[in-house]
Amino acid sequence: MPARSKAQQEAMAIAEHDPSKLYARNSGLLKMSQQQLHDFAATKEKGLPKRVKKPGRKYPDVHMYDWRNH
Repeated sequence: MPARSKAQQEAMAIAEHDPSKLYARNSGLLKMSQQQLHDFAATKEKGLPKRVKKPGRKYPDVHMYDWRNH
């Protein structure tokens, strides 16, 4: 499975090669198999976004009322 962002790819590479350098919030990555970590870490970075935004944004892109047109 490919990584969805450069940040995810980098975290997987750290977990695969040097787990002692992982942040505590990423310690759940250590439960993954070495093959899974390798698959994520081996993703090519070209075309990947730096980060992926979390779903459920506070302000959606579509506005219910456009005050400029009234």
